[in-house]
Amino acid sequence: MGKNLIQQARGKGSPRYRAPSFKYRGEAKHPLRSKELVEGTIIDLVHCRGHSAVLAACEYDNGEYRYAIAPEGVRVGDTVQVGSGAELKEGNVLPLGELPEGSLVCNIEGVPGDGGKFVRASGTFARVGSQLKDKVVVILPSKKRKIFHKNCRAMLGIVSGGGRTEKPLLKAGKAHFKAKAKNQLYPVVSGNAQNAVDHPFGNKRSSRKSKATPTSRNAPPGRKVGMIAARITGQKTGRSSGRRPPKGSRGKKKPENKKGKSALGKK
Repeated sequence: MGKNLIQQARGKGSPRYRAPSFKYRGEAKHPLRSKELVEGTIIDLVHCRGHSAVLAACEYDNGEYRYAIAPEGVRVGDTVQVGSGAELKEGNVLPLGELPEGSLVCNIEGVPGDGGKFVRASGTFARVGSQLKDKVVVILPSKKRKIFHKNCRAMLGIVSGGGRTEKPLLKAGKAHFKAKAKNQLYPVVSGNAQNAVDHPFGNKRSSRKSKATPTSRNAPPGRKVGMIAARITGQKTGRSSGRRPPKGSRGKKKPENKKGKSALGKK
């Protein structure tokens, strides 16, 4: 009898697969929405194991104390503004409808007032595109264009920590502690390298790497791994894939006369 897959154990929700959010500094969000312009001061720049970017501890004049994603160029003691009519400066938060086209922004709200959901990783930024009637087109780091409501707020600037991934880890021990900080699994063992009792792809009889792994949509949970309900497997053929079709399948173009009709029609 087989064992439960990692996917099944993860879905149960045990502490082994939960993020240790109680060890984090806190949530990095924009302040609550207000009709008036809110000003704050950056009192500290802190590190949080749950965020790849540096966090800025801000104290606002309305009595709020929050952490925010720190953009490049800010320092302790700087003044930041949040709300409509704020100055166009790194670290300030404004609605997307008030930003000029081409502005670099980060920590964009998906719904007005949610505090920021998009473009929060270190070194990332989005670009404000065209302004519509009550929507704004934003070009995300993936070059995908996404439409936001004009009242969704965003922070001006590029997220700090852009060169974080340039330094190699070098040792497996470094990767171990990096994953341990967020309670992630490391190392990840492929199903093909496991025993038959642990995974549907695992066995000691063969280690064929080119085997197709399609799985039925109605497969039981212990078997539902690989390419679930795949339409096709293998390499694509045809014009869109760049590969030439078989020799016999290439047809010849019929000759045409001056009127654009086929010359091989009825006489």
